[in-house]
Amino acid sequence: MKLVRFNNRYPQSGSLLNHFFGNEFMNDSDFFKGGHYYNTPKVNIRETDDAFAIEVAAPGFDKKDFNVELENDVLTIEVSKEEKAEKNNYSHYEFNYGSFKRSFTLPKDKVMDSKISAKYDNGILNIQLPKKEEAKAKPKRLIDIF
Repeated sequence: MKLVRFNNRYPQSGSLLNHFFGNEFMNDSDFFKGGHYYNTPKVNIRETDDAFAIEVAAPGFDKKDFNVELENDVLTIEVSKEEKAEKNNYSHYEFNYGSFKRSFTLPKDKVMDSKISAKYDNGILNIQLPKKEEAKAKPKRLIDIF
């Protein structure tokens, strides 16, 4: 007996399809991804006067799972985590951590590459990209008219 009855995520697929293939047939699962589960996390990108900031929502990972690289003005965030092998005690299992990879092209000549920092806290990866001095907003000034 199931504790909670779940509605079909894709009602157009019909119960016959789910009967033969199970609910995983239409999910983002191994079936379509060649044996790997890929999950694209949600991202916030913010710009302040002094820096750019990227926030990646990636709960359930450890900071050792992340690989953040910068090459030719492209910032790449990659995560790999092994799946839990023991799912047999669950009547319904949706936790999938899998792997993901996101790349961001940085504005040319605006970021101080050597000062980029990253911190993973409470399921959010925060990446700070400080701006070069010449890329920072200049204060407004009054121009004299002759």
